[in-house]
Amino acid sequence: MSKVTGTPDEPRSVHWLAMTMKDYIGRLGSVWVEGEVTQWSNSRGNVFGKLRDAEADATVSFNLWSSTASRLTEKFEQGDRVVTLVKPDYWVKGGTLSMVASDMRHVGLGELLARLERLRQQLQQEGLFAAERKRRLPFLPNTIGLITGKDSDAEKDVIRNATLRWPDVRFRVAHAAVQGDRAVPTVLDALATLEADPEVDVIVIARGGGDFQNLLPFSDEAIVRAVAAATTPVVSAIGHEADRPLLDEVADLRASTPTDAAKRIVPDVAEERIRIDQSRVQLRARLTQFVQREIERVESIRSRPSLQRPESLIDAHTDDLARLVQRADELMERTLERSSTSLERLTGSLRALSPQSTLDRGYAVVQTAGGGVVRSASDAAPGDALLVTVANGTLDADVTSVHR
Repeated sequence: MSKVTGTPDEPRSVHWLAMTMKDYIGRLGSVWVEGEVTQWSNSRGNVFGKLRDAEADATVSFNLWSSTASRLTEKFEQGDRVVTLVKPDYWVKGGTLSMVASDMRHVGLGELLARLERLRQQLQQEGLFAAERKRRLPFLPNTIGLITGKDSDAEKDVIRNATLRWPDVRFRVAHAAVQGDRAVPTVLDALATLEADPEVDVIVIARGGGDFQNLLPFSDEAIVRAVAAATTPVVSAIGHEADRPLLDEVADLRASTPTDAAKRIVPDVAEERIRIDQSRVQLRARLTQFVQREIERVESIRSRPSLQRPESLIDAHTDDLARLVQRADELMERTLERSSTSLERLTGSLRALSPQSTLDRGYAVVQTAGGGVVRSASDAAPGDALLVTVANGTLDADVTSVHR
């Protein structure tokens, strides 16, 4: 349980509490801190400002009295990255806590570049800058989302040049701070708003250039990762060739200036009409050539003898057919002659071997009623019925006697 000083009957005074706090805070001493100047107000030589942490969402106010400000050799303004020697001070009369700055210096450019380079290498290793993950912009976007400063030259340049190229183009503008401590959160909010809009086909983040420190928000890791995660193609149009922010590396398309972005996100209607006219001329010429070639082919086919006199196709084979028919007749006659001769020879042989020739000479074949041939007198007995076959018929006979 925390210690309680005083009682309801004997409370401490406000002055005692204020002096106790002043004494306790005074023992904290001075400390060097680094941050981005997000507010710089000069009033009669005294400066009242704010410092924002570069990596976390934290801000502190500071006072730079005129006596200290007059000794500073460097010029400072909003957006500068600085290191400041501050000492907490509690103002007893007003009951406020302030950070009194006794010295201030710009952060070295080399150190900032080194930090950006480390972040660049980290993001590159993660594949956020890979060319294969970049998406192609639509040929003619339905609606263009534009993130830029309110009433800025960048906004006017993008809208004016895009409208000149394609008068029917539509914009959805989300204003955001493009420098200072509000730049990162407002750009992130604008990006989320346009990303959620189903009619927005491409998003342009535009700013009209600036010095290295003013462009630092566009190298912020949160913005870079949000652009990499966006499903809508993003165009970076920061307009600074010397110091390219990391947004240029992760964007699907980098434009050198806002004007260049307008020229690259929409086609030129005049140029497209010229292309259409040229395509029509080429198509007409190719179609004419094709038809002419087909006409020539038809004429060539029609000029062939077989189409001019179709019966020539038959005439060419008439002689061959006649020779084949004649040859077939000859072969058939020879075959029939050979077959007839062979048939006569076989007929003669058959007749020579046939019993009919024997019968024709006066012989007969005698058979019993059972069909057996009578070869001997003992094969029949008186009273048996016999069948006698002669050359031109048969006779029924009965055996009256047997003579051996």
